[in-house]
Parts: sequence; structure tokens; C-alpha cells
Amino acid sequence: MASDPPVVKHPLHVPPMDELCTVLRKGLSSNFENVTVNVVDCPDLTKQPFSLAAQGICGGPRLADVGGVPYMRPLPQKDKVYDLDNIARLVDLPGAFIIGAGAGQLCSINCELMPNLVTASDCTHGKSATMAAAICPDAGILIMKEYPNKNMYLLGNLLASEGQPGKVIEVKASKRIGENNFVSQMRETLTSHYGDKPVGLGGTFLIERGKAKIHIMPDYSQTPLNSMEDVNKWLKFREAEAPLVCLSVFISKDPGLALRLEHTHCFRSTKEGGHYHYDTTPDEISYHGYYVPAEFMYRVDRPPNT
Repeated sequence: MASDPPVVKHPLHVPPMDELCTVLRKGLSSNFENVTVNVVDCPDLTKQPFSLAAQGICGGPRLADVGGVPYMRPLPQKDKVYDLDNIARLVDLPGAFIIGAGAGQLCSINCELMPNLVTASDCTHGKSATMAAAICPDAGILIMKEYPNKNMYLLGNLLASEGQPGKVIEVKASKRIGENNFVSQMRETLTSHYGDKPVGLGGTFLIERGKAKIHIMPDYSQTPLNSMEDVNKWLKFREAEAPLVCLSVFISKDPGLALRLEHTHCFRSTKEGGHYHYDTTPDEISYHGYYVPAEFMYRVDRPPNT
């Protein structure tokens, strides 16, 4: 983009981690038969199975909601391009480690983006392990590969941090007994407990066993997407098998910034990936994740009239 997009910074409510564990443990237990939630030292996330670009998710954690769905429909605004190095600067953390869920372009094809990179700054060269999933327009098959640049298109929901080790919330949940997905259950639990106080979490989780419903956006629609029915007909849905590494952000309450409340993308090496909806094998499913509470929400390039 030729100039910096508008940015609004909003402080978030940051409860003590022990309190968050108690709240999440109670809420998850109504949706999963087996639940443990504890404060732990963040493991080295550069190692398998996560294979992230930095060791941890601690150090000035903050969320960014960039662009939005209105830039994608009814027809895509392809000039909405966000350099993730610049996004790190806009959220006051040059050289940040960024993970999350967004949209990209792979060989000029619209794609699902799994941002996973240490951004470059005056002091760092940066390192990227970002993945992308696209649908080949000719063959209709899934393309899953490393993303060759740092441009995010149209929209994205991100956790930015210094990528340092530190204390995080470890969440384990298995055998789903309720209707909610893993992320929605945590988000709704925080909404119920904290009310109008916005609490934002970002991190990563592993689907260790089971399967999940995901979607992959095909190439840009040539006809207007005027309704959710149009969108669902356009998207390509599939079932993905564990293990799946998921990059996840959510916020309990929108403080008037037209936020996307939750967004999670997942991938399995170069074999599978897309937007996570929910697990499809409740008896078999097993989640294991690490989250950190964010200090701020940055609303970047909010779509007009939202």
C-alpha cells in the first residue's frame, strides 16, 4: 500500500493467568469430557510438532485485526495489500513474531494464509515459516506450500509478540460432549465471565487426534458474493486429519471496532491446511494448545461503514 492505513489502538483487560485458567477450565469442562488448564513455561515452539518461527509467544503480546471481510465481498478489493513487516511497525513492535490467520496470494491465486514469521526490522533480518493453502483453478486440487513473501491481502487476525519464552496458558481438551468448537467455547466462556471487559488471547494449538472441518478459499470470485449463501457455495470445504497445527486468535468482546471475534487457520506440513471450523470426530478429538493474554488490540484499516 502506498501509505500507512489508519490504526486504532485499544487496551485490553488482562486478568491474572491463574484466574484465566480457573475460568477456562470451568467453561471448557461443559463442552469436553477431559480438560486441564494450567500456567506453564512456554515450550520451544520451533520444535516439532509446532515448527513455529520463534521459540515463544511472550513479550509484549498484542492482537491486530487487519482489513476485513468487507474488502473481500461482494467483489475483492485487490489493492488491499498489507506487508507484515510494516504491520509489526504499525502495532509498535518492529521485528515482531507474528502468527495468525489471513488471506494471501499464491502464484496470483487467492489463498488461505497461515502467518508464522519473525518480521524484519532495522535490528533483525527476519525469518518466515508461513504456509499457504490454495485451490488450483484448473485441476481443483489443493496446493499447500511455503509462502514466498510477506504480503497479506484483504484481511487478517494476528498475534504479535517478541517471540520470547515465558509463562503461557496450557490448554488440553479431549472428547467433545457439547456443540461448540474448541475456540468458540473458550471465547464464549470469557465473554460470559468478563462481560464488557474485552479479553483477547492468541496462540497455537495442536489437534493431536481426530478430524476437523476446514475450508479453503478458491481463486477470487468473478461474480459478486452478496450473501453468506453465495460465500458458502464459493468456498471449498473438506475434512482434514490430525495432526494439525492451528494458529489462533480470539477476543471476548468487540469494544466498538468492528472486530472479527475469532479466527483460526491450521496446517499439516505441506499436505493439508485451511480455515478451521470445528472437529468432526467428537469421541476421538484431542486438543493441546498454548495461549497468552494480549495487552492491546490494534484495529488496522477498518473497512468503512462497519
